[in-house]
Amino acid sequence: MPRRRPGRPRRDDQRPTRDLVLAAATALFAERGFDAVSVRDVAAAAGVDVATVAHHTGAKAQLYDACFARVFAAEREALEAAGERAGAALAAGPADALRALHDLVDVFVDFLEDRPETTALWLRRWLEPQRHAELDQRYAAPLYAQVERLLAAAAEAGALTEPAPHVTVRSLVWAVHGHVVALAARAGSAARERREFRAFVHRLLDGLYPPATP
Repeated sequence: MPRRRPGRPRRDDQRPTRDLVLAAATALFAERGFDAVSVRDVAAAAGVDVATVAHHTGAKAQLYDACFARVFAAEREALEAAGERAGAALAAGPADALRALHDLVDVFVDFLEDRPETTALWLRRWLEPQRHAELDQRYAAPLYAQVERLLAAAAEAGALTEPAPHVTVRSLVWAVHGHVVALAARAGSAARERREFRAFVHRLLDGLYPPATP
């Protein structure tokens, strides 16, 4: 069998080279953190040479940034439609607004359950809160703000009572990340964990936003 020339993706993976590099880098940074991963490690995992990694993503810091940009784009795409439905439901009344919030949280939980490397990548970043803090502003804050605005609009419309949207959103996000970590530790009971956590989040929302009494 002829040897694969350096810089060429593996024959059994026809994704664009940049996608291969970013997928490999995301997995490595999620597993080891920023300092423990070299560009050479990423090149080896992606099946390309170091020059190819640099060509597609730049230096290591730029590569790290690109990994967060990649997961942010996927998360934003997943949440966009659910967010629009929730916004449209505000005018329909509290019950419809709450159902739409249930759907939005379900989409978020599904996204992180299916892509646990996203949680691992962020947890590695948060181990050093002051380092790479700009990543939060670019790739977490916009999504937080989107849901915060939705909750604030729902409160203004009288669909629910929410005095501190930023606290609620942050708390839900951390709860879901914690759930994803627990799933990895309890692989044998993953299906049950998923059901139980989904039920918990729905109870939490119902408790936060009970129907108004006449």
